[in-house]
Amino acid sequence: MQEIFFHIDVNSAYLSWSALKRLEAGDPVDLRKIPSIVGGDIKKRHGVVLAKSIPAKKYGITTGEPIVNAMRKCPSLLIEAPDHTLYHQKSRELMQYLSGICPEIEQLSVDECFMNFTPICSRFPSPFTAATQIKDEIRNRFGFTVNIGISDRKVLAKMASDFRKPDQVHTLYSHEIKEKMWPLPVSSLYMCGKASTQTLGKLEIRTIGDLARADKNIIASHLKSHGILLWKYANGIDDSSVLSTPIEAKGIGNSTTLPSDVTQRDEACLCLLSLADSVSQRLRQAGQLAGMISVEIKYSDFQSVSHQMALQTPSGTSKVIYESACRLFDELWNGAPIRLLGIRSAKLIDESEPTQLSLFDLVPPKSQKPVSPSKDHASPSQEKLDALDKTLDSIRLKYGKDAIVRGSLLKHKPPHD
Repeated sequence: MQEIFFHIDVNSAYLSWSALKRLEAGDPVDLRKIPSIVGGDIKKRHGVVLAKSIPAKKYGITTGEPIVNAMRKCPSLLIEAPDHTLYHQKSRELMQYLSGICPEIEQLSVDECFMNFTPICSRFPSPFTAATQIKDEIRNRFGFTVNIGISDRKVLAKMASDFRKPDQVHTLYSHEIKEKMWPLPVSSLYMCGKASTQTLGKLEIRTIGDLARADKNIIASHLKSHGILLWKYANGIDDSSVLSTPIEAKGIGNSTTLPSDVTQRDEACLCLLSLADSVSQRLRQAGQLAGMISVEIKYSDFQSVSHQMALQTPSGTSKVIYESACRLFDELWNGAPIRLLGIRSAKLIDESEPTQLSLFDLVPPKSQKPVSPSKDHASPSQEKLDALDKTLDSIRLKYGKDAIVRGSLLKHKPPHD
């Protein structure tokens, strides 16, 4: 049976939730119906736009632009300070409601998630009917609206939810991409940021259809692995399924907001190295090994993306985590300025449990006989990595966390917890 996915996205989440809070407090003005934004410092009038109302959008105000610019476009603009405690509360309420409909929920951010509709399809006449009922119930129950995209591919469901807003249901099945998606500008493709759009523009690729029909090897020569990902998305190629256990629920991780936007890969990798050391140390303290590693990137325009990969053999060593994170980073990064980086481990197992070693783990030195895979034997290289990490832990425990620092990180402060 073909899987069907929903992508559920709150319309202008921060602004909608702030508007509801004000209305509940007796304010007669609905932020959603006037030119308004969430973000920045109200008194100093600096910062960036985190969310905007539809009337504000008509003035050309965009998410991520400086508030000073937004106010030039609309001098009467109303600015609301962000309330992240409120936003997380509203998010939890929404996810709890959706999980009651179908437990196969993968939360992408505070205001969006995927739902695997397939297990509950027999309860509804059609996916469109189900999505409409869910959308309407959210509006009636919570007072805010969502868009729901429907498809047989997750990435296409995500694209569909970005069609006409607010309070809408849209389909974008694989057989509909030529009609509904290919005519759109390439900048509207999921994961295609400003830098990628500019590079593709130089190749005279203006629409998603242009990208889909392009030679993927030429795209890769200009945008590396990220170009291949964009080419696949343009053609509706996405074999991923809903991960119903959130990474955050059963994992150990760390992230850092960078003091200034990072635009060079080498700088990003230094940050990932520091994060990998931190995550590795926390895994050892918990007596856990990671079976999966994920990397999160938040760009300067506040767009967040993440990607994950399974490890061949569960590990907690800094080297393995760092190398995996760099691979994921290269697949994810679109070249745009980076504001935040994060590494998280998932699918944790106790370090005492037996693990299935890869064939490369079983290749012995010439002086040794082959080693059989068991919990009592690890590859010599793995043993050395484990021993090195534990030695570093003991030094830091005795003399302080800054007693021993990688040479490459001496000029860089460690990330905040």
